[in-house]
Amino acid sequence: MANLEALGRELERRGKTGDLKRLAESADGQKLGQMIDARAVEQAARSGDAAALSALLRSVLSTEEGRRLARQAENLLK
Repeated sequence: MANLEALGRELERRGKTGDLKRLAESADGQKLGQMIDARAVEQAARSGDAAALSALLRSVLSTEEGRRLARQAENLLK
């Protein structure tokens, strides 16, 4: 969890939080948000269940929307 908090601080420092929020609010982001069980993600993250998080990420990246968002996020973070 500390790594996620550090990542959040770094994104804020670089001024990227607004860009990532816009991605999350995009049509692709909204569609993926409806597909993902937020409670399962939170539980896996809190417990440090890497296998569960990996499975959730694979399910997201198996969709065209997920791949598009991943590419856009990657470009933002360069």
